[in-house]
Amino acid sequence: MRPITGLFTGRLPEPPATLRRGPLRANAFPSRLHDPRVASLLGIWLGIAFGVCFLTGLVSHFMQHPPSWYVWPSRPVSLYRVTQGLHVTTGLVCVPLLLVKLWTVYPRLWEWPPVRSVAHALERLSIVPLIAGAVFQLATGIANTAQWYRFRFFFTVTHYWVAWITIGALGVHIVAKLAVVRANVGRGRNSRQHLTDRVSAPEPPGNGLSRRGLGIAVTSAAGVIVVTTAGQWMPGLSGLDLLGPRRPDIGPQGLPVNRTAVAAGVAAAARSPGYRLEVVGPRPFVLTLDELRALPHHESRLPITCVEGWAADATWRGLRLRDLLDAADVPVDATVRVESLEAGGAYRSSEVRPPHARDPLTLLATVLNGAELDIDHGYPARLIAPNRPGVLQTKWVHRVVML
Repeated sequence: MRPITGLFTGRLPEPPATLRRGPLRANAFPSRLHDPRVASLLGIWLGIAFGVCFLTGLVSHFMQHPPSWYVWPSRPVSLYRVTQGLHVTTGLVCVPLLLVKLWTVYPRLWEWPPVRSVAHALERLSIVPLIAGAVFQLATGIANTAQWYRFRFFFTVTHYWVAWITIGALGVHIVAKLAVVRANVGRGRNSRQHLTDRVSAPEPPGNGLSRRGLGIAVTSAAGVIVVTTAGQWMPGLSGLDLLGPRRPDIGPQGLPVNRTAVAAGVAAAARSPGYRLEVVGPRPFVLTLDELRALPHHESRLPITCVEGWAADATWRGLRLRDLLDAADVPVDATVRVESLEAGGAYRSSEVRPPHARDPLTLLATVLNGAELDIDHGYPARLIAPNRPGVLQTKWVHRVVML
């Protein structure tokens, strides 16, 4: 009886030679840049960039959709600024790395014979979810940074699950190609002679771009992307933010605005003389706008960081959330929900767990950078808390409820 492993590794019959035409013919891709060592090095760089992008993306997802078993801390105040900035920047860096990597290994799609064994066929099929997932993630991620939502699915949830599919396919691909990478990179280079067609040969002479030149070009492209987009979130580099879709210092009161009061449908309600702030707990109470303004205000210097990757520092003044909760006798270990005047939408309210609700820097802000809060920034009051995504910094707050 034939061993099970033999069913996978046994060589399949070779197709008729008459089918070997076009890109399937021998030497159909003569460029010296289609090289296993170049592909291996690009794969390492791409794997690192994708890994960082995946891990920082998990941070963002779990902060927006926290599991019950984990409570995200409020300090350091700029942690989300760094993780989300790295997420967007490494995602953008993946674009040139992926394009060049695909071009380098493109001839492998036309290797002869197309399928050598069942194991070889499975290996080839495994790259379909990897390539499709990677292209999907980068395309939709870039669309999200530009707030271009022409797709019909909910971005955050879809992006999260496709990320798991892609990273899983990447893990399978790494295992399948580990021997090839070791044969072309590091101390074991050229020691695996059984991989005759997968080991880099000496670079042939010729005109045009060399392998080293290709590496320099890709590295330079990645470097330019970092320099011209990191200014979205990195202090002091906003003047270099040429390719980023958002300048962090442009907008009302020196801050960008993603969603205006008119777009949210709250312009009239926010300016209404009948505005009230309701705090619901064991001892509920209601504040008019004049009463809210008359209460002791405190100042916090905090960044606001958006999931699109931009971040900006600002000085906020307002009521400490914990003082309002104490006045309503809300227990210190309680989670509260902060609600907006918006009638609907995925982010019309947000839950604030104790680490953020009780942090002295967390405010219901009424003043931004020394002036009354602009209506597009959440007038008459908005939530601002340390180490928290901008979509959860609820604007146009009118109700705080103990859960």
